[in-house]
Amino acid sequence: MTVAVIRFGGSNCDRDALRALEHLGADAEIVWYEDGLPEDTTGIVLPGGFSYGDYLRAGAMAARTPIMEEVREAAANGTPVLGICNGAQICAEKGLVDGAFTVNESARFQCEPVHLRVENADTPFTRGFEEGDVIRLPIAHGEGRYEAQPDAFDALIEEGKVLFRYCDAEGTVTEEANPNGSKDNVAGVVGEAENRAVLMPHPERAVLPELDGTDGRTILEGLTG
Repeated sequence: MTVAVIRFGGSNCDRDALRALEHLGADAEIVWYEDGLPEDTTGIVLPGGFSYGDYLRAGAMAARTPIMEEVREAAANGTPVLGICNGAQICAEKGLVDGAFTVNESARFQCEPVHLRVENADTPFTRGFEEGDVIRLPIAHGEGRYEAQPDAFDALIEEGKVLFRYCDAEGTVTEEANPNGSKDNVAGVVGEAENRAVLMPHPERAVLPELDGTDGRTILEGLTG
């Protein structure tokens, strides 16, 4: 039983994800994208970074590597898949979730702690929360603004696929609490099935109390059963 943390050229949060998962007791390993998924893969993390230098669009080149077909197949068979930051961009480019992540409204790279409101507590990644809970995670991205076509976004709302929204410390969703201009403050979504999820904030950086919080633990525990 292995949680595979996929490394592409330009990934830079793979070791963070690995250490966080190991701290939670998971059997995890970094998998170079050319090597394919291990046969005993039971969970998949697509970590943050700048795969292929974000050429073309963030995540566009990594999404077209052969291992992503293996990820799609594993997800279809029920394996939990979590895309974080650049991993979220890759998953969106691959069509594992609806919508896209584009340049921040500020046109700047932003690295800061944010508050998130849990919108769907019925997924492997949020089952340890209650709907409406407020958590705190860091962001670090230049292309984190979530967008979707109107029809797709309406379906996303109706089907309860919004996972997190940016909010203030009291849980109120406001324009001021939105760090990147994401549509309707969306910070994370799930795909057609709830075993595939993406978010821009970094749960792997919020696992240890001495690193300013442990709210990321519950999200990562969705990969460990």
